[in-house]
Amino acid sequence: MVIVGVVSSVEVVVEVVVEVVVVVVVVVAVVVVVLVVVVKVVVVVVVVVVGVVVVVVVVVVVVVVVVVVEVV
Repeated sequence: MVIVGVVSSVEVVVEVVVEVVVVVVVVVAVVVVVLVVVVKVVVVVVVVVVGVVVVVVVVVVVVVVVVVVEVV
């Protein structure tokens, strides 16, 4: 009788541990996916901002050169 009680207690503990491990793995996987998505969004935003800055700088340089050439 005692052995049966110990075995069923061990089974309950093992089930709980397995459930906790599964939950932890799922949470870690979700966090990793969210971080990857956030990093991709940040990279896209940085690339777009850098592209816009480069275009603005090129336009300003071209306008300044054209104005200087016309004045001279």
